[in-house]
Amino acid sequence: MTKNIMKQLKLGLPKGSLQEATFALFEKAGFKVYVSTRSYFPQIDDEEISPVLLRAQEMSRYVEDKTLDCGITGHDWIEENSSDVVRLAQLLYAKQTSSKVRWVLAVPEGSPIKSVKDLAGKKIATELVNVTKKYLAKHNVKADVEFSWGATEAKVTGGLVDAIVELTETGSSLRANNLRIVDTLCESTTQFIANQEAAADPWKKKKMQQVIMLLKGALDAKNMVGLKMNLARKDLDKVLKVLTALKNPTISPLADDRWIALETVIEESTVRQIIPALKEAGAEGIIEYSLNKLIY
Repeated sequence: MTKNIMKQLKLGLPKGSLQEATFALFEKAGFKVYVSTRSYFPQIDDEEISPVLLRAQEMSRYVEDKTLDCGITGHDWIEENSSDVVRLAQLLYAKQTSSKVRWVLAVPEGSPIKSVKDLAGKKIATELVNVTKKYLAKHNVKADVEFSWGATEAKVTGGLVDAIVELTETGSSLRANNLRIVDTLCESTTQFIANQEAAADPWKKKKMQQVIMLLKGALDAKNMVGLKMNLARKDLDKVLKVLTALKNPTISPLADDRWIALETVIEESTVRQIIPALKEAGAEGIIEYSLNKLIY
């Protein structure tokens, strides 16, 4: 008798700065991911998924060569590796407060470099070598671009290079090091990618779509809360004027047909203004609750 072999989706998860946020997102989406300190092979409570931890910089290469079916990485590293992958979804999350970061060209405050044209014959340090070279070629500028293993800001402040191309979110770290942004090379968001073969496989495609739906549902719920309340039917119009509902609220009858129960979803940032207004409009027994997922 032939044993039925379970299908598995080989999923790459980013190791490093995005790891903690990624694991937290998966947990909110309904997946428990566990990993020991030295392991590159996490455990997940879904036997149809086989996860691997990889640096985001390498992810698209391993997805493209079919070592992995899919993975999570940044737009910047897809461009850096010139990877021929399918971008299935943009996941707007990050460890920091913003979901979008920039790779910028920066120089010391006192540098005579004011534009990309001033880089001719200069030396630039960056981890994003190929994207930087494409940027220079686009502007017909010839400069020496060297790979930086780290401490990139110190290299330009110490005079080892003339400029750097560095990742930034707010620019505060650059300003703290007395560096000035000359130009933005590219912006990057987190992407869920797959190779061409996995994207064309019916089972893998469906599994990836299910995972993406749950991840996006967790992200969409991030800044939203649910509200429940009771109110007299005569006060419904007043209450509806207060609410900024995701869609029309759910309204249910109560035992006393003069009263109804109302439930809706609103942005968390509006709650402190809306709840007092709801109370004034006649709502009672108002309950606020957090959301794990919001599926449109």
